Amino acid sequence: MKGRREKDRSIWFGLGMFGLIGWSVAIPTLIGVAVGIWIDNTWPSRFSWTLMLLFIGVILGCVNAWYWVKRESRRE
Repeated sequence: MKGRREKDRSIWFGLGMFGLIGWSVAIPTLIGVAVGIWIDNTWPSRFSWTLMLLFIGVILGCVNAWYWVKRESRRE
């Protein structure tokens, strides 16, 4: 019944949201890894900046994805 009321949200809308959520997590993660590799190669240290920035990128990506899901759920 809900689907009949909301004609503008089709299967393509759902697939688009999957893509948006995926890229919202992937982009910050990849940026964190790239910056971490660059820091590790430029200034070697005991700590792995790649792993730290990977973790931070995943967290930021998940927060970003949560924001988009909340924003779309408010439209209903």
